[in-house]
Amino acid sequence: MWRFSVLVWTSWLLFAGTFSEDDLSGCEKQLCQNGGLCESHDGAFRCLCSQQSQNGRLYGGENCTTSLLGCDDNQCENRGICSPLLVDGEHTYTCICLAGFTGPKCQTTSVFSFETQGYIYVKTQLLDPEDPLNVTFSFRTDRPFGTILQHRVDNLLLSIELTDGHLGLHSLKGQGSSTLVQELPEYLSNNKWHMVGASLGVAVSMIKLLCTEESCTRDFNSEVQLLEPASALPEPGSVRHSLFIGAVRGNWSSGGEADEEHYPPVFLGCFRDVLVDSHLVLPATVPEGSDAQVNVTEGCSDRDRCDDSPCQNRGRCVSQVWRSYTCECFRPYEGNDCAEEYVTARFGNQDMEGYASFSLDDEPADSVTISMFLRTRRSSGLLLIMANSTSQYLRLWLVEGKIKVQVNNFETLVGKTVVNDGHFHLVTVKLNGSAAMLFQSAHQIQAYMLIRQIDAHAGDLVFVGGLPDSRASASFGGYFKGCIQDLRINNKRTQFYPIATPVESYILEQLVNVAQGCSSDNACAVNPCLNGGVCYSMWDDFICNCPPSTSGRRCEEVKWCELFPCPFPAVCQPRSQGFECLSNVTFRVESSVLQYRSNGKIKRNLDSFSISFRTRESTATLLHAHKDSHQLTVSLLDSHVVMELQAGTKDSNKVTVRSEGPISDGKWHTVDISLENKTLPTSRWIMVVDGDNTEQSMSRTAPGDLDFLKEGSFIFLGGLSSEARVNMSGCIALVEIGGLLLPFHLETEFIVPRPQQEQFTMIGSDVAPNYGCWGAEVCSPNPCHNHGVCKDLFNLHHCICSSEWTGPLCEKQTDSCISSPCINGHCINLEEGIECVCEVGYSGKQCDLEADMCENNNCSDGATCLKGFRSYGCLCPLGITGQHCNEKIPEIPWYIETHPIPQLPVSTCTGTKWDYNCFNGGSCSEADSCYCMPGFVGQWCEKDVDECASGPCMNGGFCVNYLNSFECVCDMNYSGIHCQIDISDFYLYLFLGLWQNIFQLVSYLVMRLDDEPEIEWGFVFND
Repeated sequence: MWRFSVLVWTSWLLFAGTFSEDDLSGCEKQLCQNGGLCESHDGAFRCLCSQQSQNGRLYGGENCTTSLLGCDDNQCENRGICSPLLVDGEHTYTCICLAGFTGPKCQTTSVFSFETQGYIYVKTQLLDPEDPLNVTFSFRTDRPFGTILQHRVDNLLLSIELTDGHLGLHSLKGQGSSTLVQELPEYLSNNKWHMVGASLGVAVSMIKLLCTEESCTRDFNSEVQLLEPASALPEPGSVRHSLFIGAVRGNWSSGGEADEEHYPPVFLGCFRDVLVDSHLVLPATVPEGSDAQVNVTEGCSDRDRCDDSPCQNRGRCVSQVWRSYTCECFRPYEGNDCAEEYVTARFGNQDMEGYASFSLDDEPADSVTISMFLRTRRSSGLLLIMANSTSQYLRLWLVEGKIKVQVNNFETLVGKTVVNDGHFHLVTVKLNGSAAMLFQSAHQIQAYMLIRQIDAHAGDLVFVGGLPDSRASASFGGYFKGCIQDLRINNKRTQFYPIATPVESYILEQLVNVAQGCSSDNACAVNPCLNGGVCYSMWDDFICNCPPSTSGRRCEEVKWCELFPCPFPAVCQPRSQGFECLSNVTFRVESSVLQYRSNGKIKRNLDSFSISFRTRESTATLLHAHKDSHQLTVSLLDSHVVMELQAGTKDSNKVTVRSEGPISDGKWHTVDISLENKTLPTSRWIMVVDGDNTEQSMSRTAPGDLDFLKEGSFIFLGGLSSEARVNMSGCIALVEIGGLLLPFHLETEFIVPRPQQEQFTMIGSDVAPNYGCWGAEVCSPNPCHNHGVCKDLFNLHHCICSSEWTGPLCEKQTDSCISSPCINGHCINLEEGIECVCEVGYSGKQCDLEADMCENNNCSDGATCLKGFRSYGCLCPLGITGQHCNEKIPEIPWYIETHPIPQLPVSTCTGTKWDYNCFNGGSCSEADSCYCMPGFVGQWCEKDVDECASGPCMNGGFCVNYLNSFECVCDMNYSGIHCQIDISDFYLYLFLGLWQNIFQLVSYLVMRLDDEPEIEWGFVFND
């Protein structure tokens, strides 16, 4: 065997020395060192050096004394074992490679794998094709089926195949059937390495399992010869014999043409150390286009192929057996790696009318599902129609940007959300028997309804994007403009432009003006942006980059106020299609009446009037206008706003409306007057003041509006005419007729002309308006006396007086006692000032000093004065009582027994002004006083209530005072709580009762003695 040869030659090179010229006495001299064994031979000796390291070294040479240095710089790769050598005095080495590697340094892998159907064609060295071919190989797989090797000699095919995990040798001759020659009993599809030897001959063939996994050892060293690889696959029949590692199909496998079902099963797995007649087979780099080897991968990786993320476009990788995988692609992608995208169809490019039609070539099931990716910016257009020779039984089109579905020309459902936003939307219509459902974004249901089942058959047509008849397409909003991608009917594709990956699709019948891709029209070609805006094209749309002070989709809206068009001090306010300059105007007697008229371009109906003003005048003309028999006057009458409107010459056409309350209070007020019904020829006028709809004023119903003001009539503000004098004193702000402002500036005064078409313009006057709101100088000079401060309230002043003065002009002195200067007393106004009469316990000028109530107290000697807030109290010693402790308590007679009086505790309290005590068990209160126990009174519970003071004892009884109680000690003839019971006859009754009881007892004893037998009493005396 090769392994034995390697070991022998290695041992020879390692340990062989030169034969000694001496005789056997050389071994006797023990010349072999470092564990070497001496061997005599033909009168000489040689040293067999030890293979065990001596002090970490191997030795060689004649006497095993030379340290072998060939492996000091270990050159063996892939964990190859380095063996040092000494050849002709030169240090060298050889590598013993692990399984799966070869080469001088074990640098070349001998492992290759098939991850899909593939093979290696091996060009053998056989001179006679009928000689047996010896093959040794290791393989590894977890698939139970596969063709591992195929050897053909003329018309005999020998193959080694896995069937249900068992390795078998099969024979096939000519066009006959395959015969199982031999099958190994072991189960080998367990993902472990198995080493197999095979002898394949015309006469005799056999296979043998040599070893499994770790039990396998190498039978060759790094110097094994390599088999020369074939550069190309010869033509079938051009050679008598062939050998394939793996499964080759077609003529090579069967000897002739073969169907796919007769192909040999594909082997997916790994090979290692394949030896053909002792020559190692390695995958080679073949020229491009060569078929000598197909789908061969170097190495045998255990790594999951899905770790490389082979699936593109978010495809989901699913691991399969033996390092293979499949990709589950998301729409609209297809292919093994989801790399191919369904071609998008562009409809309506450059607004051309286009459509496509397909024919159904199968019978759809009862459930029909139509889905597509849709992109558009149009709100209407035909998407899809399914029709037979008689009717259109399914229609899809866009209505206001939403999907609309109609089934059988009757049942209709509409989506909830729009799809014309320029993005792709997945739209699905599912007709499941008697129900129809519309989905958007895969699973978001939009609508549901019950339907009659449709009747679809092979041969029906599917129109996409429109119909051949343009008038018929117009019924559904016209031809579709946008893009459609990955249209499917029951998972069968309808491809406008086919992709390379073969997929089942319906037949395309017509394709009219439908472009490939999803291009966009150049919406900027006509320059839709106004006012100098720059157009940027988007998909079927555009966006305008507007210059400053403009806005809107097409920059059509000018931000006029950013141009600062108003003269000082007016404020710019944006209006529809323009702006207005707002300000206030002050009217005085010396002011001029402002005059206006229409610019002749007012088209709207003038059916409202609004004015904001402030005044204290009770009578004034705010606005007046007339033309022919039409007249309008808005004035103040008795402080009420009054509008008088005369429409024509008839008195019946005159209407008047008057405000509910007076508004001549100098404050700003807004009056809105409008027609109640703007559509009827006659209506009432409604007046609302300051937006308070609860106090509306109404006129009677009459014809007439304010349209005569737009026909050249003059409008006067502040008076009856331009020649009349202003009879108003106040301010006017916003004045509008029909929503059109009466400006307070001439057109020539505007920095930028007003662009709006409908306008009222002011006509010039000799006196310019007094801008702002300015009242009369009511505080100059100061009308307030005694240093009062004057406050301007618009044509009215108010004096703010100091505390000593009052009155409209601070002319009256105030009541000095109003401020309550006496803190604890009563205030009295005097000519020279005030006087405070203090309450008891207080003193001082403002009664702010607390008096000492114990000063000059009347407590008797021995008593303690207790100071209070408004009075004092006397704490009496034992035996003394009274308010001032000047009454002595009567002494109790010696013969009366009394109960001792308990000693009650004293509580110390913290008051707001000083600390105090609560006597006789009293407790502190929050009002700087005490809560007393029953029987005690006084601010500090210092007084014991004398219950005997009221004389409760009667008939001479003696009263003894206790805590919260008393006791009456009665004379012997009286009794009771108050000695109120007379008991003087009690003793006579007691004597008679006692005598009666004694008499009854004696009588009873006599009667008992008479009833007893007689007894003789005898006395015997003993001597």
